Amino acid sequence: MNEHVDAVLATAPESGNHAAPAGEAKNPLLAALGDRVRNLRAQRGLTRKAVAISADVSERHLANLEYGIGNASILVLQQVAGALHCSLAELVGDVTTSSPEWLLIRELLENRSETDLRRVRVALGELLGTASVDPARHRRIALVGLRGAGKSTLGQMLADDLDVPFVELSREIEKLAGCSVREIHDLYGTNAYRRYERRALEEAVQIYSEVVIATPGGIVSDPATFNELLAHCTTVWLQAAPEEHMGRVAAQGDTRPMAASKEAMEDLRRILNGRAAFYSKADLSVDTSGKSLAQSFQALRAATRQSMGLGA
Repeated sequence: MNEHVDAVLATAPESGNHAAPAGEAKNPLLAALGDRVRNLRAQRGLTRKAVAISADVSERHLANLEYGIGNASILVLQQVAGALHCSLAELVGDVTTSSPEWLLIRELLENRSETDLRRVRVALGELLGTASVDPARHRRIALVGLRGAGKSTLGQMLADDLDVPFVELSREIEKLAGCSVREIHDLYGTNAYRRYERRALEEAVQIYSEVVIATPGGIVSDPATFNELLAHCTTVWLQAAPEEHMGRVAAQGDTRPMAASKEAMEDLRRILNGRAAFYSKADLSVDTSGKSLAQSFQALRAATRQSMGLGA
């Protein structure tokens, strides 16, 4: 297993099916707070059980919080924010209320389309000197997407076809840390893992001007690392339906009984929905749903070769 989202693909489901009591209206503030907690958890690919353990609160208490029926204390919210690796301000409200300039900038950006916001982000990077004009960007191909999308298999095939090195970033992270990805999470925590992930990406970019990189599914959870990836690589989102993610993980030899779990599928769909907005920032998108390996590879090969200006 190479990241927390694998808990959804291959471990026991979260317990309980919680909902507000019939006829009881939810407090709008608590409902909005619950939505933020649930969305942040989905974006990070964490199960409710994992967050509850990390935050040292009961799973039922966290479920009530997510469903807007739990009036948690400020200390509990601080613990949950720590487990989700975000600020308390981000958890309970809009961080862009922190200064007059933030408010003015927010006013300019409100109700803008995703296309406009992307243009602003790129322009800000150029204005602030953080944008990277990397001439090798189009020759570095990075595959993003959830586990089971085919990044490792298709990535190796694409690298062989282009006659360039293939790098599986999870393996590079393990080399840097001297232990497995799971051990990094267990021994040092998610923040340490993200630091290794960022360093592994930076080293790959420095070493290779031509390469195919298979990235961990959660790389989009760290904006700084994802910005680094977008700046130095042509990114390709390998999409797949939730059922196919489950099926492919099982086909890899993981036979733990998750595919038949309704709760697991719902959680996986929530993770995909939470990350889809970030995955969609990729330069290219290839949907592997319902396709054979050969068909998926041909679609990926055609898209990347066209992007690189190469012939068929």
